[in-house]
Amino acid sequence: MLRNEGKRQSEVISDLDDGEFKLLVLDIETAPNLANVWGMWDQNIAPIQVEQWSSVICFAAKWYGKRKVYFHSDHHDGHDEMIRAAWSMLDECHAVIHYNGKAFDIKHLNREFLKLGLGPPSPFKDIDLLTVARNRFKFPSNKLDAVSRELGVGSKVKHEGFELWRLCLADDKAAWGRMKKYNVGDIKITEAVYEQFRPWIKSHPHVGLWTGASDNCRVCDSPRLTRRGYSRTNTGVYLRFKCKDCMAFSRSKNRLPDVGTITRPET
Repeated sequence: MLRNEGKRQSEVISDLDDGEFKLLVLDIETAPNLANVWGMWDQNIAPIQVEQWSSVICFAAKWYGKRKVYFHSDHHDGHDEMIRAAWSMLDECHAVIHYNGKAFDIKHLNREFLKLGLGPPSPFKDIDLLTVARNRFKFPSNKLDAVSRELGVGSKVKHEGFELWRLCLADDKAAWGRMKKYNVGDIKITEAVYEQFRPWIKSHPHVGLWTGASDNCRVCDSPRLTRRGYSRTNTGVYLRFKCKDCMAFSRSKNRLPDVGTITRPET
């Protein structure tokens, strides 16, 4: 007999994931490629001209809903230990929030994992806020700093620009302090933008699949739902709800059995 045979689905889910949806906010910083070039414009740089390839030099991460922000770097931890720390957090999470992370952060980290022979972390869902900004809104600029400013949730930490990266590559202690402040600052505004975007994210993972609370809000797991008419698909009609906390819409699990008996919803 299988260990979970005979249990309700919600109990099985709780056994597998401890009844918690682990949502990680992540941001990395990378070193530039260093190359020998003859000119300043329109350069076609061959691989043989590159003296040092780009690499991840630090990352900041935060478990959504928790206060602590983690920071790891080449300077503070050593490169291999820093990459292992990133792998461990991604291996533990169920979904990761990032800004352009699907094309940038995650691919850079995957290359680092491959080089260390770590193998891929456990599969997780990507919540890429840049994709949400492009698909759902028309901001004058989709850069994180511009979006966070327009939403009134903060802005990126100011720094001296490329000089900060140059100093960090030279292992300047004070520069690394500024890099940490900058990286951690990006985590804070990324999380704040996520909270504003959250009800608009169509592909947001259904939190109840991990917590077992399938009747709660699919996005934030709140039980505070209110009836808002009906959701109609090509195959049926479902009760529709709106979350009083995050304002996301969701629908009932089961299709209404007799469409002909549907009456006008209460207001």
